[in-house]
Amino acid sequence: MNIETAITKAYLELKKNNNKTPQLDCELIMSKVLNKDRKFIILNLKKKLQNHLYEEFKKLISFRLKGKPVAYLTGLKSFWNYDFNINENVLIPRPETELLVEQILKIYKKKKSINFLEIGFGSGCIMLSVLKEKISFLGKGVDLSDHCYKLCKINANKLGVSNRIKLFKSDIDNFSLGKYDLIISNPPYIKKFDLNKLDRDIKIYEPKIALTGGIDGLSSFRKIINKSSELLKKKGRLILEIAHDQKKDVIDLLLKRKFYINKTVKDLAKNDRCIICTKI
Repeated sequence: MNIETAITKAYLELKKNNNKTPQLDCELIMSKVLNKDRKFIILNLKKKLQNHLYEEFKKLISFRLKGKPVAYLTGLKSFWNYDFNINENVLIPRPETELLVEQILKIYKKKKSINFLEIGFGSGCIMLSVLKEKISFLGKGVDLSDHCYKLCKINANKLGVSNRIKLFKSDIDNFSLGKYDLIISNPPYIKKFDLNKLDRDIKIYEPKIALTGGIDGLSSFRKIINKSSELLKKKGRLILEIAHDQKKDVIDLLLKRKFYINKTVKDLAKNDRCIICTKI
């Protein structure tokens, strides 16, 4: 059997199972099995696939049919301009979160150096992408999860920025080190009782701690905003990712802590996704 036949068979199974991106999923999983990039797969469709590799491919496709996300099957997820190592203990980076990186680079385009903090860094995709783009920036990250701490260190080494980052395993309430020009966070913001409404891939396989923001979806925002008012320098910026329906509630929390709201930014789907504000 060649690569093309194997992919076609898997594609039909995934499509029948109402998979949204069957062709892409098949190519990414085949890339994992062959330890080659997608370009190689596309250019070598007629290449014979050894039996043991086909069995491995079928095994991974069977997991995908059960809803397991491709990023957990391959151990990789592309974000911004880079590939990040991912595992089942860490939230999978979303394309819409790239908006935060885009806004940071726009705001600090003319700044040679800043000292910034990410609260809840997960895989590290946001702050490590910023550090790759801005070679004089310095970053710190705080996260409760030991899994995130270990994985982010791996990604920092992989991207060659470990000399410009310091990571701390702590609850933000217990963190008080330094003063920052910028604080960024993509906190858990799904309401507790909305978790069951999420896609099967997410609600079954992704870590609940990285998804749920308590009863009203705002519990992490309260902690982050309160602590940021202490940790930011005067005129320092706070950039938050929000759910599409949280703009008013999060802005209310920010105004109570005397933040000036610079703007709200929409994602490509025209949903409110990012709030940028300044400590005054």
